[in-house]
Amino acid sequence: MRFFITGGAGFIGSAVVRYIIQHTQDEVLNIDKLTYAGNLESLVDVEKNSRYRFKKIDICDEDSLTKAIDDFQPDAIMHLAAESHVDRSIDGPAAFIQTNIVGTYTLLEVVRRYWFSLSAEKKEKFRFHHISTDEVYGDLESTTDLFTEKNAYMPSSPYSASKASSDHLVRAWHRTYDLPTIITNCSNNYGPYHFPEKLIPLVILNALDRKPLPIYGNGHQIRDWLYVEDHAKALYRVVTQARTGETYNIGGHNEKQNIEVVRAICEILDELTPQIDRQSYKELITFVKDRPGHDLRYAIDASKIANELNWKPEETFETGIRKTVEWYLNNLEWCRRIQDGSYQRERLGVNV
Repeated sequence: MRFFITGGAGFIGSAVVRYIIQHTQDEVLNIDKLTYAGNLESLVDVEKNSRYRFKKIDICDEDSLTKAIDDFQPDAIMHLAAESHVDRSIDGPAAFIQTNIVGTYTLLEVVRRYWFSLSAEKKEKFRFHHISTDEVYGDLESTTDLFTEKNAYMPSSPYSASKASSDHLVRAWHRTYDLPTIITNCSNNYGPYHFPEKLIPLVILNALDRKPLPIYGNGHQIRDWLYVEDHAKALYRVVTQARTGETYNIGGHNEKQNIEVVRAICEILDELTPQIDRQSYKELITFVKDRPGHDLRYAIDASKIANELNWKPEETFETGIRKTVEWYLNNLEWCRRIQDGSYQRERLGVNV
């Protein structure tokens, strides 16, 4: 198959590209604007492969998208390009509206014209897979409820509202134009090649530099954690096997409080790279004012993808977090290069 992947230089996108090139015989055209979080260094393992190509394109650029799709003639679109950090969306929502809503609309229209031009046989096989987030569902009030594919959307942040909007656009293009779409909503991803504005890489790198480890509020916010390589396998399973018009929740079955996540990282660092004075990295934990509109709990019911597509995550949180910490310890130069002076691990989302 030929996969046209948007945002393939980002954290999840690069994991998908690496998985397809390394584990299948499929071809990939990676489209990425290369913003601060998009980095081609995440793809060095596949960049010389003859089945992989890259083009620097903004998904809001209709003409460039049209030419790239017409030239490549893909069998499937995997749409991962997005602005994705809640704190950044609080400081500057405009970029999220532009990329996540306008960009998704632009891509849908380009793809609709392309799909309409295909033969009946190719039309039947074609898929548009939109990758989204569990944050569109908002907050879970109880400690036992889980997000299902039937949950109403109640986004809390500019980021999640923009992703909810893009989900609605994709569903509308399926219902109105019969475009063969699939949507997946995933829980919090973690793993190698994660830009250090997010909790896990930020804590690892701050700890190694003996900087404070900031915890929002009391740290009792609960997230379901999904190892990014498990997610990549799930996305490939969905785009190649799922029914069109369907939505699938993808979760890691790993609910943890934020404070538990940070303590787990500190314990692994204490073991693998202890401080000279033998103090625990936990001593660096610092509680700070909570994020505006912070959701307290997300948790995914992933039974649909398990039952219909026979997918379950392979990594537990304990195995995945150890692999993640070890990867960062072995790739500190990557971390230094990709920050490139544009982000010094300062707190975002406070200019409200």
